[in-house]
Amino acid sequence: MAQISPESMASPRHALPFWLSLGTVPVALLGMWLGGAWVLLLPAYCWGLFTALDAALGLNNDNASLETGDAQLRLYQVLTILWFPVQLAVLCIFLWYVPQSGLGATEKIGMTFGIGVMTGTIGINYAHELMHQKNRLERWMGDLLLATVLYSHFRSEHLRVHHLYVGTPRDAVTARYNEGFHRYFPRVLRDCPRSAFRAERAMLARRGLPWWHRSNPFWRYWALQGAMVLLALGLGGWQGLALFAGQAFVAIWQLELVNYVEHYGLTRRHLGDGRYEHALPRHSWNAAHTATNWLLINLQRHSDHHYKPDRRFPLLQNYAEDEAPQLPYGYPVMALSAMVPPLWRRNMNPRVRAWRKQFYPDVTDWKPYNKALNPMPNGAP
Repeated sequence: MAQISPESMASPRHALPFWLSLGTVPVALLGMWLGGAWVLLLPAYCWGLFTALDAALGLNNDNASLETGDAQLRLYQVLTILWFPVQLAVLCIFLWYVPQSGLGATEKIGMTFGIGVMTGTIGINYAHELMHQKNRLERWMGDLLLATVLYSHFRSEHLRVHHLYVGTPRDAVTARYNEGFHRYFPRVLRDCPRSAFRAERAMLARRGLPWWHRSNPFWRYWALQGAMVLLALGLGGWQGLALFAGQAFVAIWQLELVNYVEHYGLTRRHLGDGRYEHALPRHSWNAAHTATNWLLINLQRHSDHHYKPDRRFPLLQNYAEDEAPQLPYGYPVMALSAMVPPLWRRNMNPRVRAWRKQFYPDVTDWKPYNKALNPMPNGAP
């Protein structure tokens, strides 16, 4: 693995490929204008084009120097901050134009799906990067992006639950071995909002405050989501609201598909008395595919994200097979294969078993690790 110097990281040559996400803007506008099969341009761009580029460009195992400072990461930081106004502009055009465009019902459904691919593949992913930062502006941009897909609780659930309990039965987002996506999806839709609210309520209780205190971020979540609903109604009426809800659902589906892929079947060793080993690179699936890491701002270097959650995306490190499990394809291919459970299990279950043998050869009974949301029995390995 080559190391990229701080000076090289600051150059447009390394930064600008990550700006390819902005290509979704003309693609979205073209789809709305032309209609017909063109409404599917967005999924073709986000999934098809970048998967083809992965096949052509292969893997990128180079790592940025960890001595790279924030001043040398401005081009990357500006991209993530800029995305909210860009996405909001496209969303507003969509909500205003499509209801009175003359597009047929099938075309409107296709365009809604495409916008959801954009707000989910890119928008929620950028929100994920922004919510991890200490800068107040960046956190606000993350909250605003999540409000555009009616999934604001994701910030609390991700920071206060997922990162603490990933790879354990206490984390609803960690997909259990042999659990198909069609069982996983309704479970996380049910459990994650509740676990997020409980986490914020518990934090307030530790400060001696009730859940309804104004510092509870759920008040902000509800206000921002309400504002987005009113905006959709104002721009497109009831049809605009339906289109807004449709793209939000597609975006959420995209997010949870990726969550499913990122940790499927991977578990942290139970140490007894409800304690687990620290999260390590081995507890997330890693993917070094060049083009989809450009589009997803290195989200596929997920092993390092959980190991060092405060690292900005350009600094996320890649790991070799002896440190982290590797996916055979980038996230778009893996996410779509997760929609076909027999195909997914045939592809991934042998990899999970190989991972268990590689990292935990002494564990012979894995049944306790598959119990969703139940604490491990004392003495479990």
